Amino acid sequence: MPTFRRSVWLLAGATGCWLLLLLGTLSQGRTVLGLPADWPRWLLLLAQGGFAASVFLYARLQPNPLVGHGFLVVLRRLFWRGLVLTGLLVGVQTFVQLTAAHALPLPGDSTATVGYTISLALFIILLAQTLYVWRSLVSFRGSSRLQREWTAFELLLGVALLFQLFVWNAPDFVRVAVITGLGLFGVYLSGHQRWVAYLSQGQKLQAILLQLGVLGFLLLFLFYLRGAQTNPVLLAPPTQQAFLVLTSFFAVFYAVAGLAVTLFNLPIADVYEQRRAEILSLQQLSQIIQRGQTAAEIYQALFTSAVQTIHADTAWLCVQSQRADVASPQPAPMPVLTHELASADLAALQTQVPALLAGKQDEIVDNDLLRSQRLTGLSQPFGSVAVLPLHSATHHYGVLVLLKKEQAGFDPEDLSILHTFTTQTVLSLENLQLAQEARISQSAQDELRIAALVQERLIPKHLPTDNWFEISTYAQAAKEVGGDFYDFLHLPGQRLAVLIGDVSGKGVTAAFHTAQMKGIFHALMQPNPLAKKDRDRYPDPQRFMMKANEALTHCLERSSFITAAFYLIDYEAGGFSFARAGHCHTLYYHSIKEEVSYFRSEGLGLGILRDGSYGRHVKNQFWDYNPGDVMVVYTDGILEARNAEGDEYGEERLAQMLSESFYQSAEEINRHIRHDVQEFSKGLPLHDDQTLLVIKFKAAQPQS
Repeated sequence: MPTFRRSVWLLAGATGCWLLLLLGTLSQGRTVLGLPADWPRWLLLLAQGGFAASVFLYARLQPNPLVGHGFLVVLRRLFWRGLVLTGLLVGVQTFVQLTAAHALPLPGDSTATVGYTISLALFIILLAQTLYVWRSLVSFRGSSRLQREWTAFELLLGVALLFQLFVWNAPDFVRVAVITGLGLFGVYLSGHQRWVAYLSQGQKLQAILLQLGVLGFLLLFLFYLRGAQTNPVLLAPPTQQAFLVLTSFFAVFYAVAGLAVTLFNLPIADVYEQRRAEILSLQQLSQIIQRGQTAAEIYQALFTSAVQTIHADTAWLCVQSQRADVASPQPAPMPVLTHELASADLAALQTQVPALLAGKQDEIVDNDLLRSQRLTGLSQPFGSVAVLPLHSATHHYGVLVLLKKEQAGFDPEDLSILHTFTTQTVLSLENLQLAQEARISQSAQDELRIAALVQERLIPKHLPTDNWFEISTYAQAAKEVGGDFYDFLHLPGQRLAVLIGDVSGKGVTAAFHTAQMKGIFHALMQPNPLAKKDRDRYPDPQRFMMKANEALTHCLERSSFITAAFYLIDYEAGGFSFARAGHCHTLYYHSIKEEVSYFRSEGLGLGILRDGSYGRHVKNQFWDYNPGDVMVVYTDGILEARNAEGDEYGEERLAQMLSESFYQSAEEINRHIRHDVQEFSKGLPLHDDQTLLVIKFKAAQPQS
C-alpha cells in the first residue's frame, strides 16, 4: 500500500473541506446535486475551519523559506505570491460581475457564491503564507525559547480564531481580552526581528516597499470580504464574518508591526549586543595564552564561545589529549565537552563523525540534515550540522560538532565567525604547546627556536592574487626571532586590507605580541552588521588604529609598543586609504607624474598612549592610484641597514632604487631593492629585521 507524506494528506483534507464549504454555501435556499437544501450552518463553519486549519498546517510543515541572509528573497517571493493571489481575486470578481450584468449566460446567484468561496480560499492561503514568512523572519538568530514562544503564539491564535468561528454569544470582555493579549504577544515577538539590522540602506528600502505591497494585498482582500458579507445572496453566518474580521485584523496588524520594525530598526540593540559578545569571545581566545591558561581551558573557551554565539541546540567537542611528539610527564586530563547532548547521541556521534571526515581536513556543513541523513540514530530531528576539524599543518587537535534543530541554521556569517574562533584556538594551542616546550627545555636557544616557529606560522604562506595588482614580499629577521610582521585580508567589494608593523623588542615576547596583533587584525576586520552601507561594514584605517590601540592596552606590557601602517585598497573605486602609527613613511611611484615621493603623514605608535586621546595622533590619508603606480612598504631595518663606514642606507637611496626599477614587475622591483640593500651592507650582520612589500597596480585594470 503506498505511503503519503503528511503534507499530501493536508492538501487532500483542505480540498475536501473547501468542496464541502462550496456545496454547503450553494445549498442555501436551493437543491445542489440532488442533495437537500439549507445544510446546517455548523457544517458550513466546520468545513471552513477545517480548510483554514489544513492550509495553515500545510504551510507550517514546509521548510524554512529563509536561507542564510536571503531576507529580500523571502519577502520578494511572498510579494509575488500575494500579487498572483490578488490577481486571481480580481479575475474571479470580474467574472462574477460579468455574470451579474448578464454578459455571460450563467446563473448569477450560483456564480457569486462560487466566486465568494474561491476568494475566501485565496485569502486564507495568503494569510498562511504571510504568517509563516513572518515566523521565519522573527526566528532569525532566535533562541530556543523564542521558538517555544512562537509555537505558543500559533496555538493561542488558532484557538482564538476557531473560538470566534463557532461561538455566537461570547461576552465582549472575553473577546477584548483575547484580542488584546494576542496583540501584545505579537508586538513582543515583533521586537525580535533581528534580520532588519543586517540590511544595508538600499536593501532596507526594498524591504519596506515589498512589505507595503503585501500589506496592500491583505487590505484589498479585507475590503472585498467585508463587502461580500453584506451580500444577501451569500447568506454567510454571522460568526463567519467575525472569524474573517479577526483573522484580517491580526494579518494586517502584524504586517504593520513588521513594517514598523523595518522602518525604525528596533532590534539594533540586540544585534549590537550579539556582535559585542562575539568580539569579546574572540578577544578572550586571542589573549588566552597571556593569562597562562591550560589546553583544557582553551578548549572550554572555544566551546562556550561557539555555542553561545551560534545559538547551537546541541554541541560536542571531541578533544585529542596531547601531541604525540611532545613528552609530558603528567598530561592534564581533557574534559568531555557537551551541550544538551544525550549519552545515546554522544555514542552515535563518536561512531559517525570520524567516518564523515574520513581523513579530510575540510569542515562539513549540512543545512538539510533531515533529507541528507548524514547523521542517523539521534534522539531528536536535527535540521543542520556543522563539523569543524581543529588542525594545524602538522597536528590534529580535535573536532567541534554543532547541531541545530532548524534547517539552514548555519549561514555564511556564522561560518566566518566559527572559522575565526577555530583558527585562533589552534594558534593558541600551538603557542601554548611551544611555550611548554620552552619551559621543559630550559634552554634560551630552544626558546628562541620555538618562538621562531611561532613567528614563521604567522607569516602568510599564500600571497593575495587579483587582476588588479601584483605583490611581492621579503622578510629577514636579524636574529633567531624578530618583531616584524605583515598580513593581508581580502574583503568583499574588491578590497584588500594590508597591515605591516614592527614590535619593539625581540625573542619570544615579540613573537607572542605579533600573534596578538594578528588576532586583533582579524577580529577588527569582521563585518559590522549595524552598518547602513556595504562600504561602512569595515573600519577605516584611523578607526582600526584606535581600536587596535585600545585592545593592546589589555595585553601589551607598559614598556612595549608597536609601530604599524594599515592600508585599505579599494580597486573598484580606484584608490586607497591608509593610516600610519609611527611606522616608516610609504614610498610611492606616481605613473602619471613619473615621480617618486614619500607619503609624509603623522602617526604615533600603538601602546604609547593608552587612553582616549590616541585618536588625535593618527589620521586617515586618501590616494587615488593610477595603473602602473607602485607602492613600497617596509620596516626600519631597510633604512637603517649600515655599511662598513657606519652609514645608513636611508630614504634617499631607497627612492633612487624605485626610480630605477618602477617599470619592472613587483617581484623584480623587490629583488632590485633588496639586492642593493645587501650589497650596501655586505659583510656585516643585519642591524635590524628587514621586511619589504612591493605592490604594483597593473597597467591594465579590469572594468569595474
